[in-house]
Amino acid sequence: MKHLILTCCLGLAASSFAVETITKRASEIDPRAKEHPEIDFVFTDKKGKAQDLQHASVDTSVKSQGKLVIWLMGHNAALFERLNSYGLHAIQVHYANKWFGIIPAARREDGKTLGDIRLEAATGEDHSDVVSIPQPDGMMERAFQFVKWLAKEHPEGKWGQFISKDGKGLDWDKVIVSGSSHGATTSARFAKHQKVDRVVCLCGPRDQLESWQSLPSATPGNRIFGFSHVLDGGWTGDHYCRSWEMMKLNEFGPIVNVDKSAPPYENTRRLITDADVKQDPRRAHGAVTPGGSAVKDKDGKLIHEAVWKYLYTHPVDRTGTPTPPDPDCVKDQKK
Repeated sequence: MKHLILTCCLGLAASSFAVETITKRASEIDPRAKEHPEIDFVFTDKKGKAQDLQHASVDTSVKSQGKLVIWLMGHNAALFERLNSYGLHAIQVHYANKWFGIIPAARREDGKTLGDIRLEAATGEDHSDVVSIPQPDGMMERAFQFVKWLAKEHPEGKWGQFISKDGKGLDWDKVIVSGSSHGATTSARFAKHQKVDRVVCLCGPRDQLESWQSLPSATPGNRIFGFSHVLDGGWTGDHYCRSWEMMKLNEFGPIVNVDKSAPPYENTRRLITDADVKQDPRRAHGAVTPGGSAVKDKDGKLIHEAVWKYLYTHPVDRTGTPTPPDPDCVKDQKK
C-alpha cells in the first residue's frame, strides 16, 4: 500500500510549503530483496515492527532542480523538508549496512576492510571477502527499485527523470548522495567508485585507519562537501581533517567556520562550526544535521539553515582558493 501524506511545514527560513511524503517497504517493492540475519538486517523486529520502510518526499509546488538526494541513514523528516524546499527530490533507502559486528578484530585496522565492506553494501557487488551482499540488497539497486516504483505510483512527482535512458538503473549524474556519520563515510566511499552529481557529508567521513580516501575518484573533489562540529570526536581526533585532505578537498578552499562567516563561505568544501553544544561531544556529532541536536538561536530558530542550503545547492564550479595541507592534522592514525 502507498501511504501519501500531505503536510504543511512551518518555521523554516523559506516560506511555508506542502511536502508529499511516500513510504513503502523495500520487501514489498522488490521480491528479490532478502533478509540477512547474520548481520541483524531483517524486515521486521522481534515485536513485528517493519524495519525496511523507505521514505520519499518532494514538494511539487517548488521548481525542481532535477536532482535526487539519496540519504544513507534513517529517515530525517526535518532534513527532507529542507531538501524539498530547495527543489530537490529525496529518498531514504533500506540497504544491508549492519555489518559492524561481524568484522574480525584482526581486520578492523588493516586499512582496507572497512572501505571494501562499505563499497559492497552500497553497490551490491563483490568487493569484500567479509560480507556477501547481493545486488538487490545493496543501496544502488534498492534506490533504483524504489524510484521505479515511485515513478509508477506517484507520477505527479516526476520521479522517472532519475532513471537512466536505458532503464537499467539510476541516472547517477542527477544524484546527490548524502549521509551523517556512518552514512557520510559510505557516501564518500561510494562516490570514489561511482560518479555522482554531489556528495554531502555531515559529521564525516571517518574510517581514520583506511586508505580508500586517497584512491582515484570517479566523483571530482569539487563536488564533495563536508560539515562537522569542532567538539565532535571525529574532529578532535583529526579523523575529518585527515579524510578531507586525503580526498584533496583543500584544493577547493580553506576550512571555514560558518559561525564566523557568511554564505558562500569562501566557496569552500570544508565547513565547521563551534556553536554552543554545552561541551557535549555526542551532541556536537549530531549538531550539524537538522534535528533535535541542531543548535538554535535565542528565538528558537536553527542557526545553520544557510549552511544546509549551501551544502546541497552551491554551484560546484564555484570553488575557493587552494590551501596547503595542515601540518597539525595527524594523517598517520596508526602511530
